[in-house]
Amino acid sequence: MSNDVTDHSFKNNVFVGFQYLAPQHLLSRSVSWFADCEIEGVKNFLIRHFISHFNVNMAEAAEPDYTRYPSFNAFFTRALAEGTRPIAEGACVISPADGAISQRGEIASGRIFQAKGQYYTALELLAGNKTLANHFSNGSFATIYLSPRDYHRVHAPVGGTLCDMIYVPGDLFSVNTTTANRVPRLFARNERLITVFDTDIGKVAVILVGAMIVAGIETVWTGQITPRSQKAVTLFEKNPLPVHLHKGAELGRFKLGSTAILLFEQQRIRFHENLKAATPVQMGMSLAEIIG
Repeated sequence: MSNDVTDHSFKNNVFVGFQYLAPQHLLSRSVSWFADCEIEGVKNFLIRHFISHFNVNMAEAAEPDYTRYPSFNAFFTRALAEGTRPIAEGACVISPADGAISQRGEIASGRIFQAKGQYYTALELLAGNKTLANHFSNGSFATIYLSPRDYHRVHAPVGGTLCDMIYVPGDLFSVNTTTANRVPRLFARNERLITVFDTDIGKVAVILVGAMIVAGIETVWTGQITPRSQKAVTLFEKNPLPVHLHKGAELGRFKLGSTAILLFEQQRIRFHENLKAATPVQMGMSLAEIIG
């Protein structure tokens, strides 16, 4: 047993070590060519093997015939059949995506729990924006990991109006459990898109975190945001028309999987007690009750 544990640990260390050495952005952006390729033989081969390897449930898709998708990215960001993900009613926060809870809890003294003694700060996550970070001081957070087999559209956890959108350049480490356990401040160092909404429960942030071989992040009101040639923190100008999303409305998409992080102000929500780390979630299910 000890040899198995040692071997597993060694493989994990090699996996993480490779990410430090690899040309993360070059690898990730190169994937986008294959993901956008519309050559029928190529895209059908990629989609067919992906479905088989990850056991993707195509019965839930609005278009269950994989050959009808024009590219791998079109398949990966596929819509679900109507009624597949009912939106929880009442005074609650819903899961913005399919996936699993990585961590959830309180933002104690400005720190957010990552994994196994690993923390990062809300200030780091929010690109040093003290005004935003102050809104979430002693608030609550939830980190949701989207695996490759999951539905990859992200939805509004509560209704609200967009007030800030910030692009933050960074690394592209994998965001799975192995890497989260071994890379300090993982989510505060990876490329990400911060969206902040004014809601009935104060400011709510939905942060889309990029990762290794993620071919792009997009929003429904702006289109594709990443990859970007500009490698600087970018505060987007407010849209001429307000962007208002009701609870459960589509917010954005990951072109290949990653992580979504939710931030809430202090004493606004109470997570359900059965919502532990590694708990599977689906878009639309209730994560927390609204208390303020």
